[in-house]
Amino acid sequence: MTPPFIGPDGEPRCPWSGGAPEFLAYHDTEWGFPVADDTRLFEKISLEGFQSGLSWRTILAKRENFRAAFAGFDIAAVAGFGERDVERLLLDAGIVRHRGKIEAVVNNARRAEELIEREGSLAAFVWRYEPDDGELPEPQTVSTSPASIALSKDLRRQGWKFVGPTTVYAFLQAIGLINDHVEECVIRSEAGAAREAFVRPRRRMAAM
Repeated sequence: MTPPFIGPDGEPRCPWSGGAPEFLAYHDTEWGFPVADDTRLFEKISLEGFQSGLSWRTILAKRENFRAAFAGFDIAAVAGFGERDVERLLLDAGIVRHRGKIEAVVNNARRAEELIEREGSLAAFVWRYEPDDGELPEPQTVSTSPASIALSKDLRRQGWKFVGPTTVYAFLQAIGLINDHVEECVIRSEAGAAREAFVRPRRRMAAM
């Protein structure tokens, strides 16, 4: 087992949080904390898709560039992107210039609009896949789970792209649908408390 990273405050954290200077604040304030906002959820699943085959450090370092390039990951705005936008993004050195991944984000925004029309929100759909505590493996010991496999399958059935089970598992970790901070991590209890206080989004009628 990899030993924990000891932070500047002398407290132990998940080993990966010490892997790069950018990681610590992300680990302490975002990763594993529950998210219910559709825009943030769309951003996170999009960035996890961009990470495929790359390091998270690369993506995190470019996150502000991605936000600028993709209209803050506003779902309606990205759904309206056309071929000229794709070509523009392929020339943007501030992001990952991969045509398939760029086109996937645009496609997924359109699929997200369809999903929201049916479900009322992306959040209500995603949080439906929250596993029971008894189904969870030891933190950070797997790269997929029954929940990530099921959600991946459902999204792909609806036409989403770059949402394989491993990508979706990283997404579930990031949005706090599971608390995957290791047991000795000082942030695990904070993420756990946030999850306990979190009001799970429920399906609602889409706006007429």
